[in-house]
Amino acid sequence: MALLWRKALETGVDWQDTQHKELFERINRLMDAMLARKGKEEIVNLVKFLDTYVVTHFGAEDQAMAKLQYSGRNSHIAEHKNFKEQVAGIKKAIEAGVSLSVVIETQHSAVEWLTNHIGVVDKELGRFILEKTGQAKKSA
Repeated sequence: MALLWRKALETGVDWQDTQHKELFERINRLMDAMLARKGKEEIVNLVKFLDTYVVTHFGAEDQAMAKLQYSGRNSHIAEHKNFKEQVAGIKKAIEAGVSLSVVIETQHSAVEWLTNHIGVVDKELGRFILEKTGQAKKSA
């Protein structure tokens, strides 16, 4: 079960949508590598990238929230912390040896978290960013 990007997940904030799409792509690569039982080194490299990328992406969102004084910033950051912990758990599981159960658990967690977070929490943040930066679409 791949993570599929859908238009419904778009926030309307270009940099945010671009980063979300990249995150989906990298998680799909990780899942494919694990399912194909690729070498541990390749899988570890993908997880390292994911770990770094998540920090970069979450940092960009946090910077925007701070700059624009987003009232939901603390709860948003708490959700990011939860996902970082999931990534740390994936790293530990991989170090212990990749198994099919790890692949299934990882896919389920990633799909569930990302779909909910991006589809609800980040869309709300996106609307806020667009409104605060004067880019919100006016309804007719």
